Amino acid sequence: MLAVPLACADQVQTEAGKIEGATSADGMIREFKGIPYAAPPVGASRWKPPQPAASWTDVRKTVDFAPRCMQGHIYDDMVFRDKGPSEDCLYLNVWAPIPEPGKLLPVMVWIHGGGFIAGASSEPRQDGENLARKGVIVVSMNYRLGAFGFLAHPDLDKESDHNASGNYGLLDQVAALQWVRHNIEAFGGDPNMVTVFGESAGSMSVCALLASPITDGLIERAIGESGSMFGARTSAHQRTIAELAGTELAKSLHVNSIAEMRAKAADEILNASMKPDPSRFGPDIDGYFLNEPVTDEYRDGMESHVPLLAGWNADEGSYEEIFGKEKPTARNFAKLLKKDYVVGADQLLRLYPASSDEEAKRSAADLAGDRFIAYGTWKWIEMHQATSQSPVYRYEFDQAPPAAAGGESHGAYHSADIEYVFGDLASKNLPWTADDKKLSDLMSSYWTNFAKTGDPNGPGLPKWPAYAGDSHYEVMHLKADPSAAPDAHRERYQYLDSLAAFR
Repeated sequence: MLAVPLACADQVQTEAGKIEGATSADGMIREFKGIPYAAPPVGASRWKPPQPAASWTDVRKTVDFAPRCMQGHIYDDMVFRDKGPSEDCLYLNVWAPIPEPGKLLPVMVWIHGGGFIAGASSEPRQDGENLARKGVIVVSMNYRLGAFGFLAHPDLDKESDHNASGNYGLLDQVAALQWVRHNIEAFGGDPNMVTVFGESAGSMSVCALLASPITDGLIERAIGESGSMFGARTSAHQRTIAELAGTELAKSLHVNSIAEMRAKAADEILNASMKPDPSRFGPDIDGYFLNEPVTDEYRDGMESHVPLLAGWNADEGSYEEIFGKEKPTARNFAKLLKKDYVVGADQLLRLYPASSDEEAKRSAADLAGDRFIAYGTWKWIEMHQATSQSPVYRYEFDQAPPAAAGGESHGAYHSADIEYVFGDLASKNLPWTADDKKLSDLMSSYWTNFAKTGDPNGPGLPKWPAYAGDSHYEVMHLKADPSAAPDAHRERYQYLDSLAAFR
């Protein structure tokens, strides 16, 4: 049994030892950065499930972000406040309001995106201070990425107690949730009211965590922003495919054993894993974290039956992803569909119309976004709604952030919602408007209300109806003046669901 929060506002006793953080400028939010939730996964612990963090006796200062996990330069929009990448990266952060005696707050555990190959909890756009001001405790963590987090190999299977390998990054997330279970009460949080939320690969992680048999009792509610483990492009790798990638990496490093691979420098492994494509190292059906494809887990109702809030952004894709440098026209869009989809091209052209060049440009962007994120997220929502017996709320983020000076708008692009959810618009130097600030306040209220009650609705907020089935497929359109409307593209997603290329 942990002690109650200490009288000193910025010191907390955890199971491993006492930590000292800092307080916000107004003294209302306590901030603890770089708390170890597992031992450093280095040396003999590389490519092993996370191990308990060592305890300490002195007060440990937790005022700086810990290093991000090993990664190359992947995404230009990622800005970090840590000191750089390292294998010693399994740390988390906590933002907590000053505790009230006898009152425990809901906990929101954030999982960052980055395709399972990039990202970190130190990004300014996902700082938890402003969200915590809405009456929740916010936790974010780093987790192993790329080949360090998802290497599968037959030799690793043999040394595993579960005959499994890969998914170490997802096991890190489970370890962070277990840390929350055992420690968050000391920060004033309720260990029985934990919401996991994430964007892109973070949302895919949420989807996978709900499907995993080893997360029972750790998650009370879930929020997914633009991503799932459904769809041909985002599903977990088959075990044989994942292990083939692992053996090919070993060959490229000219080693004959896992021991030799563990002896290699981290930078050498990183450089080798980046060629030809680092994304070949991702979640796999390992027989432990995932016993079977996520689709099967949800189909059989084996996922955690918890309330879900999920959706995606209006402009997840761009026409360049289909046309490249070629200028889209009505004629070449139709020709492209018939080339890529021998079966179903005519029906796709009806659902993605291209009667003009401008319409072709819009439809190409929609198809790219659907192939990338939207269809898979839709499928997750549909299956959870059908099998979980739990409330589901669906949204579409429609607000296009303002363009930088001299730039052009890219619409409500992938990841544009993050700073709105966290109330961190100031993290980007853009000409934000009153409408942007209004929407950010609304979204952070919806998200924290959901964490508190399992329902995003609350006083002063536009009504958000549940995605209830039986023709009540209502979508909340998140913009300066949010409103709900029936799903306008249901037929489109149902047809994509019938195509093998998407499943």
